[in-house]
Amino acid sequence: MSVRIRRVYEAPEPEDGVRVLVDRLWPRGLSKDAAHVDEWPKGLTPSTELRRWYHAGEGSYEEFADRYEAELDAPETAELLDHVRELAGKGAVTLLTASKSPEQSHAAVLARLLA
Repeated sequence: MSVRIRRVYEAPEPEDGVRVLVDRLWPRGLSKDAAHVDEWPKGLTPSTELRRWYHAGEGSYEEFADRYEAELDAPETAELLDHVRELAGKGAVTLLTASKSPEQSHAAVLARLLA
């Protein structure tokens, strides 16, 4: 099982496998053709409230990760996570995000849960 995180703005690579956009909003200034996104499970992203709370600097990354994991326990979100886990079981999966700090984002939480 291979799961990695990359910025969606980086050029696709052959070892990316299935490219999964894990952001709620489409990345600014990027065409769909250039992104080479295979799947976009919008429901797998943090809630708007959690995103705003974290980006406002009101809490630590660790607290954000804990809150996001709690959101991922919801049945419909858990189904989406299971689907990505199944994809990872079949081959390489690359989680794509527009975040400038992917290692401190929801994508890192997802990668850890999928590993």
